[in-house]
Amino acid sequence: MSLTRRLFLRNSIATSAAFTGLATLAGCQSREVGGYINQVTGYGPLQADPAELFDLPRGFSYQVLSTVGDEMTDGLLAPGDYDGMGCFARDDGRIVLVRNHELNPGQVEVSPFGPANERLDLIDRTRVHDWTADGLPNLGGTSHLVLDPQTLAVEEEYLSLIGTYNNCAGGITPWGSWITCEETTVGIGDAARVEHGYCFEVPSSATGLVTPVPLKAMGRFRHEAVAIDPDTGIVYETEDEYDGCCFYRFLPDVPGQLSQGGRLQALAIRGRPGLDIRNWAETGPNVAVGDWIEVEWVDLDDVESPNADLWIRAVAAGAAHFSRCEGLYWGDGECYFTSTDGGPAHIGQIWRYQPSPLEGQPGESAHPARLQLFVESDDPQIMEKCDNVCVAPWGDLIVLEDGSDDQYIRGVTPAGQMYTIGRNAASGPDGNKSEITGPCFSPDGSTLFFNIQRYPGRTFAVRGPWGDRSL
Repeated sequence: MSLTRRLFLRNSIATSAAFTGLATLAGCQSREVGGYINQVTGYGPLQADPAELFDLPRGFSYQVLSTVGDEMTDGLLAPGDYDGMGCFARDDGRIVLVRNHELNPGQVEVSPFGPANERLDLIDRTRVHDWTADGLPNLGGTSHLVLDPQTLAVEEEYLSLIGTYNNCAGGITPWGSWITCEETTVGIGDAARVEHGYCFEVPSSATGLVTPVPLKAMGRFRHEAVAIDPDTGIVYETEDEYDGCCFYRFLPDVPGQLSQGGRLQALAIRGRPGLDIRNWAETGPNVAVGDWIEVEWVDLDDVESPNADLWIRAVAAGAAHFSRCEGLYWGDGECYFTSTDGGPAHIGQIWRYQPSPLEGQPGESAHPARLQLFVESDDPQIMEKCDNVCVAPWGDLIVLEDGSDDQYIRGVTPAGQMYTIGRNAASGPDGNKSEITGPCFSPDGSTLFFNIQRYPGRTFAVRGPWGDRSL
């Protein structure tokens, strides 16, 4: 057993024991929750949560860290539509969560400034990236939560980016910042004075609002998530477009300094230009589960895409044709990303990308990268509409759902077998279940953080015997 694994198991047991007195406990009543199928042993049956917030296996516990509408320490209100999130270790030992808000300017009922903008004067208006034609702030952005590493008490909570549009997912950088992504291509008009569809960088060390700088060389499209190879500094990007989309990489001119520009490319299947790999029934199965295929990369031009047609031009140039690529996370020398409605049942694919040993360098074509269709679901009880992902400390993939019915947290083993970790037990006014978003683990691996996006929207921390899964 590696030192990292031993430390993870020890920390998981110790912090779980210290945490149970502070959290609502799953398993306080004996009723088990059904409606799901495990392909491999996980952590045991889900237990119905008496508070009807989140169901977990016996021995696991949750704590609600933040709820939409809470007053934050900067005097603003916790904005709505919690989405992607990253976790960072601060130099003083505190944990920092940087959280996205997938808001457009019309969602004033969950604005950080209040429904009548009564708190807008609490901020420096020059830090607002964009305003509507009527002079109202765009409401997308990020917020920071600073936590005590033992109790997870929220010591600070404040707005850190504002004025962007529909900030969906994103990704952490090796240098300690968060890349937040706009899932839109809204142009100049009533809702915006500038074009949207870009990534923005927010330092985890930010103590308040940062100056928004769109990373235009990374492309303008319906961004979802990013992942960065720490060995090369290359950035990989997903696109959540319904009719079709591409998988991208950005080769920065200066690794670690994304604002200095670089080159954007789209993934293509070697020898099969423009291949449709959605595997929809109407398009035919072009890739089998488990298959590895060699890839190459297509250079893109006009990446600021004034006509919002980047993926269409990319496929015409030979790029592979995906659908709704969303969650993306860098693991051990490879990354995983989801296609939310890929596959014959339109309920999800998970792809695995292994870079070339000469990734982005001369000679790469002689040693091509490769892509694997890692998982393709045909049963919603096993996995439905896979969305945000992260890699767990014990090596499994954590997958969050955004389906039409119940929403689950799933685990996926390295062999592609799935098991169930948790279920959103809270419902909206019409009985709807909100999607689960923003999975990330604490620096010591003991705590899984995630969000429930709506009704009203909450940030959770879960601790328990995570080490049992890796034994």
